Amino acid sequence: MIKGIKDKVAIIGMGCSRFGERWDVGGDELLFEAFKEAIDDANINPQKDIEACWYGHAQPGVGLGDSSIPCGRALRLPYIPITRVENFCATGSEALRGAAYTVAAGACDIALAIGVEKLKDTGFGGLPQIGTAPRDHMQMPNFTTPGLFAFLATRYFAKYGINPQDGKSMLAKVSSKSHYNGSLNPKAHLRKPVTVEQVVNAPIVAWPLGLYDCCGVSDGAAAAIVCRADIAKSFRKDPVFIKAIQVSVTSGEEIEFTKWDGTFTETTTHAAIRAYNEAGIKDPRNEISMAEVHDCFSITEAVTMEDLQFSARGKVREDIDSGRFNLDGAQPIQPDGGLKSFGHPIGATGLRMMYEMYKQLQGKCESRQIKDPEYGLTHNLGGFPGMSVCSVSIVGI
Repeated sequence: MIKGIKDKVAIIGMGCSRFGERWDVGGDELLFEAFKEAIDDANINPQKDIEACWYGHAQPGVGLGDSSIPCGRALRLPYIPITRVENFCATGSEALRGAAYTVAAGACDIALAIGVEKLKDTGFGGLPQIGTAPRDHMQMPNFTTPGLFAFLATRYFAKYGINPQDGKSMLAKVSSKSHYNGSLNPKAHLRKPVTVEQVVNAPIVAWPLGLYDCCGVSDGAAAAIVCRADIAKSFRKDPVFIKAIQVSVTSGEEIEFTKWDGTFTETTTHAAIRAYNEAGIKDPRNEISMAEVHDCFSITEAVTMEDLQFSARGKVREDIDSGRFNLDGAQPIQPDGGLKSFGHPIGATGLRMMYEMYKQLQGKCESRQIKDPEYGLTHNLGGFPGMSVCSVSIVGI
């Protein structure tokens, strides 16, 4: 019977650049910033110890180019295999999956996962177009990322009988919580707390989503060094073990048929179920200590709580109102500030999420440290509600 990679691979080092408008550096320098922290953290010699690299970079032609060569040159990796991967907004998690699966398969003992994006260099105010579709919405004026997630919000409000004022307040609490957490994080792009009232009264981008309901655009990089679990403690006393990595990609049926009601994300639901089975998690609401989820918009985080089985269907508002997902709540979500505070450099985001789970499990997050976490989860989503790719990863000590 297939058992997955549970406890076969450990993370022994991680690094994360400062995220933001990094006009001061190029993509290669961002890569090195994350890489240097990771190798120092793992206490390894990169020229001798790293045997393979998986490199996440989603936007071709921006910052570093569209091949694996710039990564090898920037990090001076010694003629090892380097594979550039792209899986839309889940690119960073895809790099980690590649490195972890390589080690689990026995192809090498130590591998590097690294991701970077220099989105500020594109000049766009939002995510740039990925793929071959034209960036022209004249025929479909609502076919923008905020517009599509706004549909998710209004459909959710309608199905569960939430009036617009209460719905806006619910989403504002999600954003305000994350911005507070980000204010405690020196690596975050946006480090200023915002109140619920400020979120509610901010300019509208696509109703009901206002300025503070949407994540920003940033530059950044993050890295992980993984190795065979049985040798991990020869490098450090507190490695973090991978319990599951699962990816789900749309079949297209959500938006092509009428079964999907537009209030959740199918790929998250499927990836989560498989990840819990692989990790042996029976009760996610009570067993998962904390999570970093893909809060590209406040409504995304809200419905993801239900997709991940942290909240019952239609009941997330009650958990948000009770403070369950706050830093001092029963199940903290976005302890590092999430996409709301970091922005979304596509190739780096999934690894940035894992960086926070890794540090939290080691007890190294200072003023935002969660008490005695046992399992951490990352959720990295690409696309839009009815046509997406999702990665769900679980780690523990």
